Amino acid sequence: MRKTKGFTFRKIFPPSPKPSLTRHRPFKAYSFVPFSPLAMLDPTILTIGGIVLGIAIIERILEGWGVIDLVDQFSKVIRFILPVTFYGALFYFFATFMF
Repeated sequence: MRKTKGFTFRKIFPPSPKPSLTRHRPFKAYSFVPFSPLAMLDPTILTIGGIVLGIAIIERILEGWGVIDLVDQFSKVIRFILPVTFYGALFYFFATFMF
């Protein structure tokens, strides 16, 4: 009959590592890009939005002056430009925005 030899838990698994004597210096890491709403203030998007808003304001002014023919032409152009500009700016935003 063989003699079985027993091992204690501490011999099989080494004890947990002791904490190092050096202290880690706390450091502050700032990341403004993914969490700040200011990251959406991209100059390209703001410029495109400003141009579209300017065209809409000009259309309202011309409507107030009574130049209906010109307002009709502006509304036809705006009906095409607004969706194209919106989706283009949305695509540009997600293509250049780093998450």
